[in-house]
Amino acid sequence: MAKVLISGASIAGPTLAYWLSRNGHDVTIAERAPAPRPGGQAIDVRGVGVTVLSRMDLLEAARTRRTTLNGVSVVDINGNELWRSTEETLSGGRFDTDDIEILRDDLAGILLDQIQPQVRMLYGETIKAMAEHDAGVDVRFEHHPMETFDLVVGADGLYSNVRRLMFDESGSVHSLGVGLAVFTTPNFMELNNWQIAHREGQGGFLIYTARQSTEVRVALGFEFNECEDARLSLDAQKKLVAKRCAHFTWEVPRLIEAMWTASDFYFGAVAQVKQESWARGRIALVGDAAYCPSPFSGQGTSLALVGAYVLADELGRDLEGRDQAFSRYRERMREFVALNQALATSDGAPSDKDQALAHAKCAISL
Repeated sequence: MAKVLISGASIAGPTLAYWLSRNGHDVTIAERAPAPRPGGQAIDVRGVGVTVLSRMDLLEAARTRRTTLNGVSVVDINGNELWRSTEETLSGGRFDTDDIEILRDDLAGILLDQIQPQVRMLYGETIKAMAEHDAGVDVRFEHHPMETFDLVVGADGLYSNVRRLMFDESGSVHSLGVGLAVFTTPNFMELNNWQIAHREGQGGFLIYTARQSTEVRVALGFEFNECEDARLSLDAQKKLVAKRCAHFTWEVPRLIEAMWTASDFYFGAVAQVKQESWARGRIALVGDAAYCPSPFSGQGTSLALVGAYVLADELGRDLEGRDQAFSRYRERMREFVALNQALATSDGAPSDKDQALAHAKCAISL
């Protein structure tokens, strides 16, 4: 049995914790938020990602919590409908597939419930420093006393703290030129299980109902230069979003007003991670920290689920052969990652994109 620390409690972290604890390891998750994070976009579980949920006995739970959207309207900047469909949404794709669209916080909650009480949770905690030696990794936390672990895994997202502390990450984050704000508001628009979308160049908005249409999740996007630091203060982020989205009309000014009091506001650059190494010594990366494909791919959740499953599978019950396990992990994931990252920048016809997605979401053997 090994003592493992995982940084991050969204999707990849709890999934990895589940499989490692099943293999008999002593697992701790450190999460900088003080409690499970609310909010987030509707996310998709597709292809082999669905297989991973099935093997965790969570498929029925995920299907029960899937979004209940009935369709989508594409509108102009003034809210006039240009096109509609009752066969798909822009966020989740067609309804006649086995794919699952689910709110991020719902899927994270399902995963966290599944790992209790086997996995120790350290909420409100951040790794400040790590020192690797022959016997393990000494981890210094912001609040918790220092501990030594046999293995540390960064599942802490696009701007991974573990990657920053322990890897050469120069040039690993590749901006796609868009800033994205996501938050929740009450459903003052009186939408009923519906999605509304507008796109202009690199920007636009996506609005859709959640929680039995009592609330709406809002995504506002705009052209974003990486020099405009996405890690500004919360107030500065909201001011930036309000300024860059001030030209939107229709209901968007009311949504921006609601943004100021949203408790789950998130803003960041839409970007990919192309990291040369996913492991070194006793430290590894998984999910967005290692190979974020960006929200434009629609495959970030599936990559996180599958990557965590493959990493745990290769590590097995004995971490002594971790160097070989890390090598096999990268080899098994390499093509799957490349194909899914390519989805975010594909400019082909819709039929070509559909074919590419069909290939990408299953391009790995579990």
